[in-house]
Amino acid sequence: MQPVTQSCRHRGRRLVYDVYGEGDRVLLYLHGLLLDSDLNRGIAEAVAAQGHRVVLLDLLGHGRSDKPTHASEYRIDAYADQVFAVLDDLGVAEAVLGGMSLGANVSLFAASRRPERVRGLVLEMPVLEWAVPSAAMLFTPLLLLMHYGRGLVRWIGSGVRRVPRLPFDPVNSLLHAASTPPEVAAAILHGVLVGPVAPTQDERARLETPTLVLAHRHDLIHPFSDATALVAHMPHATLVGARSPIELRLRPDRLTDVIVDFTETVWRDSRRHRPIAAVPDR
Repeated sequence: MQPVTQSCRHRGRRLVYDVYGEGDRVLLYLHGLLLDSDLNRGIAEAVAAQGHRVVLLDLLGHGRSDKPTHASEYRIDAYADQVFAVLDDLGVAEAVLGGMSLGANVSLFAASRRPERVRGLVLEMPVLEWAVPSAAMLFTPLLLLMHYGRGLVRWIGSGVRRVPRLPFDPVNSLLHAASTPPEVAAAILHGVLVGPVAPTQDERARLETPTLVLAHRHDLIHPFSDATALVAHMPHATLVGARSPIELRLRPDRLTDVIVDFTETVWRDSRRHRPIAAVPDR
């Protein structure tokens, strides 16, 4: 399925997004930190084939969108505003939001700010309180490398950019991340680290949005305990275990079926708060 590529401007910056399929049932799905829409193309094709319209947005600083070097433009609350800018550009009043890691946090933050515009949430590997120590240990040295090792990072990036596009889109997304200009990567990391990461626990507890949480075990940056705590705090959330962090990209059928079932349920249910039944990790 070939997507339609579109763009809009938000606060003077160009945002690029792809649209798969047609219809009123819209799922906007976001990538992880420093990655881009290539990460989620298989998901978009599978969900769109079931009659949904799927939007893949390259958040500011990522993929084909503009790449300013000011950290203040990369806060998660600023990313949430970009999501609504794209929905406005499409003329969509209400959508299911979701994404992986950074994308999950942005979606959660967006729902806490504009719940009337969020029909449901699909949160893949959210990063919350239990992840803070591990995230700090990983991203702080990376941020320092982007600041003080820019020559080396540029040299590596120039080599990565010579690699031809591969048949497997998630690998292309990783290659694009490795070729991000160091000053842009530093600004993204700085903005994400100093801004609000997610709504508070009290804000999550008040959120009535139906939510599907996808998570796996044995990951320090995306701990399973964050996922279970999130489901415990939110009144209408369901947890589905993934077999691995790459199951949804490498062997997507089981989890894309779960996503489709969830989205069909929240669009069908006028009450908007009936959780789906839990699906075991098997």
